[in-house]
Amino acid sequence: MDKAKPTGTPDGTVPDATGDSHGTAAEPGGSATAPDASTSPGTDTTTPPRPVGLTKADPAQPVEVAAPTVPGQAEEAAVPPATEPPATVPAPRAGGAPDAVVPAQQQAPAERPRPLHAPDPYSTPPYGEPGPWAPAPPVQRPVPTPAHGTYLPPGTPAHGTPVPPVPEAGPAQGGEWGRYDPWAAPGALVAESGGEPGERRRERRAGRGRLVGAALVLALVAGAVGGYVGMRLERHGGLGTVELEQTSGQAGERAPDSVAGIAARTLPGVVTLHVSGGDGGALGTGFVLDGRGHILTNQHVVESASDGGSIRVTFNGGETARARLVGGDPGYDLAVVKVSGVSGLTPLPLGDSDDVRVGDPVVAIGAPFDLANTVTSGIISAKERPITAGGEKGDGTDISYVDALQTDAPINPGNSGGPLVDERARVIGINSAIHAAGGPARQDDSAGSVGLGFAIPVNQAKRVAEELINHGRATHPVIGVTLDMGYEGEGAKVGGEAAGGGPAVTPGGPADRTDIAAGDVITEVDGVPVASGEELIIKIRSHRPGDRLALTVERDGESRRVTLELGSSDPS
Repeated sequence: MDKAKPTGTPDGTVPDATGDSHGTAAEPGGSATAPDASTSPGTDTTTPPRPVGLTKADPAQPVEVAAPTVPGQAEEAAVPPATEPPATVPAPRAGGAPDAVVPAQQQAPAERPRPLHAPDPYSTPPYGEPGPWAPAPPVQRPVPTPAHGTYLPPGTPAHGTPVPPVPEAGPAQGGEWGRYDPWAAPGALVAESGGEPGERRRERRAGRGRLVGAALVLALVAGAVGGYVGMRLERHGGLGTVELEQTSGQAGERAPDSVAGIAARTLPGVVTLHVSGGDGGALGTGFVLDGRGHILTNQHVVESASDGGSIRVTFNGGETARARLVGGDPGYDLAVVKVSGVSGLTPLPLGDSDDVRVGDPVVAIGAPFDLANTVTSGIISAKERPITAGGEKGDGTDISYVDALQTDAPINPGNSGGPLVDERARVIGINSAIHAAGGPARQDDSAGSVGLGFAIPVNQAKRVAEELINHGRATHPVIGVTLDMGYEGEGAKVGGEAAGGGPAVTPGGPADRTDIAAGDVITEVDGVPVASGEELIIKIRSHRPGDRLALTVERDGESRRVTLELGSSDPS
């Protein structure tokens, strides 16, 4: 016999007081019958929802899994109507015994199946049905988190430590999503709201500021130290004290023919002259001729002393002495002075200027610009270079005619009267003039050397010095004619008359004895052409009185060669 089932329940199940239903076992030979469509009036015909998670008592029957329900409806289904009595489930019959009813509370509950997916926190309804509206999450900002291994101050939660729940923000913060930040580090919300984490952040920022400041100071100090080190390296080549290497001195004498050897032997006999007089002062050089104190120099150096001036001589060792003028000759530009009471003098040996060759090395010694004992060197650039110097008086009495040695050894004002020596330290010339912009000039009348210096040959100087020492004056060789110094042709022309109206050719003189007459032109001396009257005088004065000369003379277009003996003229 089938037990009647409550209205609205599925076949074979009877709801109990808790909303669960248990299946009934069918009797042998019987079947479960469905409720009749015609029910008694007043009976609720609405089919209640299928209970969730209930199975039939018969283990042979499959387990029915209820579909998910919409929130709210599940709560209604879980509560059965209060009017229904507790359901009883008939126990299975054994041997045709009548059905035994077992209360549902005494039956073992079935195991609830696990859902296939994690619970949906948003309670999203099944697809196709509308769901509750949820506000969009706020802007998610990534927050930097400490790297692995970074030291964290005491009190900082360790990695993986659960963070206490953040208090819900008020309405002004945007509801339950107001402070949600999925990228924030644990404890970030608490740190932002103040408290100890915020203080740690400020301390970290202050620490970073101090670190940056220290780095800047270190950079400045490093730059200053680097600049100082670079300066020391550039200027001194290192940081320590500079000590320069020096080779040991080489003691010993220099080669006699070297400039140093020549200077060592010559300097003791060279003196510096300071002259003062009525016409002003002068500075020059001289050298010792003998042990009696005779010193040779230029006439233009001591010229102011002839009017009562004084001459002071300074020797190589620094000793000084007074000197007197023995004699001088402006035509040769030579003079001799003498010191008295001085011992230990070093006379310089005299060489032979006729043996000098162009290119021979020479050394010039003097006091240029009052720089005593100055040594310069050069070579003989030319020989028999006719030069004239002086002429400041205007009457021609102070003009010097020199058949000079030309040298490139530097000669400057103050070198006048100094010796020009060869490689054996022998005097071969007396420095007298240098070339200036207007031509050859005495050294005290020019600005300085341009590499063209001129010296009086020592052979001529020796003869003049001997005459000045022995007689107080020097003689000039002459041919006994007066020259036309204004003649512009080639050669030296004999003038029409002498000074004062006398004849141009001295009666009974050397020229008169060789039939040289006024108007004749002398073109050569000893086969050497002469271009002017000055050159003829220079050639004649380079010889001694009594020397014989061969002259080429032109008259009326015809040339003839004559030989004469030089006469002597007393300049006084």
